[in-house]
Amino acid sequence: MADPPRLQTLTPARVDLGRAGQALPTRPMLDFQLACARARDAIQTELQSEGLREALSDRPVIEVHSRAPDRATYLRRPDLGRRLAASDAAKLAAGGEVVFVVADGLSAAAIHGHAASLLQALFDRLGDWTIAPIILAHHGRVALGDDIGAAMDADIVVMLIGERPGLSAPDSLGVYLTWAPRPGRRDSERNCISNIRPPHGLGYAEAADRIVRLMREARKRRLTGIALKDDAPQTALLSDGDQS
Repeated sequence: MADPPRLQTLTPARVDLGRAGQALPTRPMLDFQLACARARDAIQTELQSEGLREALSDRPVIEVHSRAPDRATYLRRPDLGRRLAASDAAKLAAGGEVVFVVADGLSAAAIHGHAASLLQALFDRLGDWTIAPIILAHHGRVALGDDIGAAMDADIVVMLIGERPGLSAPDSLGVYLTWAPRPGRRDSERNCISNIRPPHGLGYAEAADRIVRLMREARKRRLTGIALKDDAPQTALLSDGDQS
């Protein structure tokens, strides 16, 4: 009879690492320190817009900032990351039923690695929607989409944002959907799809299918949040751990 699989083959979590006396062996300890460094880098890295603009060259893109003037302030003052800079409000105008906001959040690496591919997969599935210019937001939190969606008079805002890095997932992308966005919306009024990071998390096609299903149901029922469920069968995925 074959030996049962080691726990390490079943999960990316740090399990069954061995021992060297009362401590970890050298290799697992070095791997842990590298993962910590990658997580810190993900949080500190500034969003670079050039690659996203190039990948989406056939779409209009508008860059905006939150009220956090720099990365350090953004990390210390979450409230400033939820509000649109007053000087950028004039850039926004009504332009479609749905506005996609791409924000760095706590991992610009997630945006650099996954946002353009996910957006293309979404656009391929949204021929019956009018889509506003893409908004690229620096130092943004999830609720920044409420200010942006309200300024653009969108029916729904779809926020692509870098999730809080975990020790096995420094580049996980999350998507939040909010119907009738406006300042003051609660988190319970949003739907979230997280851990988008192929091949270790949710793939672009499956994520796009889920998002579009929720968008269509939101348009039909005119709501998002706890009252709106995605009841489609879910593909089993290994969790990559510490997501937000």
